[in-house]
Amino acid sequence: MLSLDLREQHMRIGIFGAGGMAEALGGQWAATGHEVMIAARDQAKADALAGKISARAGTWEETARASEVILLAVPAPSAPEVLAVAGKSVAGKMLIDCTNAVGPGATLTAPDQAARIAAAAPDAHVVKAFNLCDVDVWRMTPPVFGGRPLAVPLCGSPEAVEVVSSLVRDIGCTPLNAGGLDRARLMEATMAFMVGLWFDGHDAQACFPPLPV
Repeated sequence: MLSLDLREQHMRIGIFGAGGMAEALGGQWAATGHEVMIAARDQAKADALAGKISARAGTWEETARASEVILLAVPAPSAPEVLAVAGKSVAGKMLIDCTNAVGPGATLTAPDQAARIAAAAPDAHVVKAFNLCDVDVWRMTPPVFGGRPLAVPLCGSPEAVEVVSSLVRDIGCTPLNAGGLDRARLMEATMAFMVGLWFDGHDAQACFPPLPV
């Protein structure tokens, strides 16, 4: 049973990966009082990032066992392998998938990355989130545009989405329950489509004007 008690307390957050997303989100969460632990293929990079954001470092398994929530922030092709190494230590944990399986030409290299993650970690509570924006957006404190906080869609079970929503609010954003994990493929396709527009020099944001209040 997934506990919702995590919503109103500081959480133990594990992060798989030591790149930009790990630094941006991990740093934000550590700054708000959450306990953050980093795991990566390169232990030196994990140690360095942990020191930079006031976190700890460990192996995949150590980090998973010590955490209530895990952010999966490794390259999309590596995700299933990393989860296989972590093994049963991710069971019962909330697993946030921020990966994007995108190749040249802003095309999806996997039609449903979140489903691949869920298949690789069948006993975890997978939530798709934080995949729509460039890493520099997640470094903003807070991410606000035109006076409006950034909205962050979340796809997953209602209970898991509710818990991860508190982490979204902790970085100054507005969580949006976008439905079950089956809808994550739509969010992934939206990301690829919008990135393609940006790469072509178009103002993708202009496609979604705000509705009148």
